[in-house]
Amino acid sequence: MKTDDLITLMAQDAPVRLRYSRGMALALGVGIVLSALLLTSTVGLRHNLASVVETPRVFFKIMVTVLLAVLAARLVSRIGRPGVATRLPALLLVVPVMAVSAAVFTELLALPVASWRANWLGGNALFCLFFVPLLSLAPLAALLFILRDGAPENPTSAGAAAGLAAGAIAAAIYAWHCPDDSPLFLATWYTIAIGAVTAVGALLGRRLLRW
Repeated sequence: MKTDDLITLMAQDAPVRLRYSRGMALALGVGIVLSALLLTSTVGLRHNLASVVETPRVFFKIMVTVLLAVLAARLVSRIGRPGVATRLPALLLVVPVMAVSAAVFTELLALPVASWRANWLGGNALFCLFFVPLLSLAPLAALLFILRDGAPENPTSAGAAAGLAAGAIAAAIYAWHCPDDSPLFLATWYTIAIGAVTAVGALLGRRLLRW
């Protein structure tokens, strides 16, 4: 039965916290490695990555997805511990959202209206919607597994956080392959793909993280 006393006891249990922290770090590591191996063993890295990685749009795409992955992973690491504040980690997720919004605004100002649609659609929108969720499978499974060793107060929110982190990790890895660099593409198709994984995570969390 869920009681305040049980939550307090678990929150103060140092060995449990230590085990959970180590498990979370291991889950993130395993998920990232497996996802990266899937990318490199299938579609591989972008063929001209070395020559474009320092261009502003490519550098921004990689950095903002990595930032989102880090912030979302931090949220997951805290949401599985009862009584631990998650408000600030959740609010920090606004930072990459604002960065992408600013990039989109800048892109719209810099490009002629006639080219907006082409940059928005890119050449790989459907593949992005398929491959980012595919890359997220290992991180999502690993994070949900470790969250079951924690004690999330809201299973649905915890699952959504795990889905967000997994989707962001997948997006950050996929960015090393993706040839579509426009912030318009990033803001649309990456967001939809990550959102889908977040929704799946919420549904799974609701079923798997009850205690």
